[in-house]
Amino acid sequence: MFFPVDPTRLVLVVSIWLGLAFSLPSFGPNLDDDTESTFGKEPSDAITRDVCVIGGGAAGTYAAIRLRELGRSVVLVEREEQLGGHTRTYYDPEGRPIDYGVWVYQNNTEASNFFAHFNIPLTGQDFSRISEGSQRIDLRTGQRVPPPSGNVTDAMMRYVQILLQYPYLSDGWDLPDPVPEDLVLSFREFIEKHDLGAAVETITLYVQGLGDILSYPMVYIMKYFSFGVALGVQSGFSTSASRANGELFQAARNELGDDVLLSATVAGMERSDSGARILVATPSGDVLIEADKLIIAIPPLLKQLENFDLNDQERELFGQFGNSYYYTTVLNLSGVPNEVQILNRGADTPYNIPVMPGTYVFYPSQIQTLFTGFFGGGSQNMTEDEVIQTIKDNALQLRNAGFDVADPEILAYGNHSPFNLFVPAEAIARGFYRNLYSLQGNRRTYYTGAAWHAHDSAALWKFTERLLNERVFVD
Repeated sequence: MFFPVDPTRLVLVVSIWLGLAFSLPSFGPNLDDDTESTFGKEPSDAITRDVCVIGGGAAGTYAAIRLRELGRSVVLVEREEQLGGHTRTYYDPEGRPIDYGVWVYQNNTEASNFFAHFNIPLTGQDFSRISEGSQRIDLRTGQRVPPPSGNVTDAMMRYVQILLQYPYLSDGWDLPDPVPEDLVLSFREFIEKHDLGAAVETITLYVQGLGDILSYPMVYIMKYFSFGVALGVQSGFSTSASRANGELFQAARNELGDDVLLSATVAGMERSDSGARILVATPSGDVLIEADKLIIAIPPLLKQLENFDLNDQERELFGQFGNSYYYTTVLNLSGVPNEVQILNRGADTPYNIPVMPGTYVFYPSQIQTLFTGFFGGGSQNMTEDEVIQTIKDNALQLRNAGFDVADPEILAYGNHSPFNLFVPAEAIARGFYRNLYSLQGNRRTYYTGAAWHAHDSAALWKFTERLLNERVFVD
């Protein structure tokens, strides 16, 4: 999970949740093979594995480690120079860490076991101290913005009670047919229907990285600010005791050893009912991988899958996805007290939602004057220079709010785009996710990652664990 803030403490009726019976999502049937050969290379040149995993983010790395732990041979292909996906850790000159990607994790069995596998201790993370020092400022102008009107706690209680009506959202996208009306309402319509105006600030602080958030189908908000997140707001989240979540993925990289191909991209692919052949371009040359099964753990956008042998159904479904853009930074922001977080709120927008592109929040780290800055591009794919300049402009507006801010210095930058993948409400109502899940197992290929569940590492590890046990090891 990226950036949780706790402006209010929720009072949750956990016993209601525990008393609910709910079904687990079905990953769907196999489809017919309709691919043709796209390349040729002698099998003697191949790396042979039980499973090839493409994508070394949270879900793909977890899958690779668990497959080895369960006795399967595996190779992991990752285009970046390191594993971890959205997880980013910056170290200052004294070696002190600051996480500026994934900060915290839900408290579930899969998260605890994954960290324990590498003997990395966890600790609790409570945001109440900093949230009490929140200052709401329109970062376009420096104008101060008042806190939400109304009873925030009551509004959040209503939101949580609504979440409890849809427990299946905690496990994936196994939506009923017909899809409940509340799930395909826009966030704006949902707020009005349930009188949740007082809760909007809390919800939107946890639901970052989207585009025009008020227009999003409500189900995406619920998938992001899930019941598990609500429990974390109430009782705390987990994070590495070292405050360096990147250590988890460095440990995974060390354990996988030569079974990781970094800075590697798919150059060609053949899939059939008997397995997969993947041609991978690496810095040291092309490598052919022959695997009994394939797990794809990257965003299923057509532009990301250009060299994949997609069939017509895959191309039609993946082609419906849109996406947003999200960026994170570490910056030196002297002049702002280290116990204060700056919330960007629109002085003239509905529910004071910040205008995108723009900074969501400047959050203080454990190191004096160093802050993390979380930035939304909305629907705009911005360059690094554009993002950094806008963050600096936003920070300098704090002078108009009374802060003696020096020129900010950007120390670290992370591009998390493409971020949230989405389809219109009409597509969801027509069964888009039911059709998407039917791809699981087609041509011995399985899918995991945020598009298949949620932007939440711990929730993805649970989803991936079930995928391995209920499909990959069974089919």
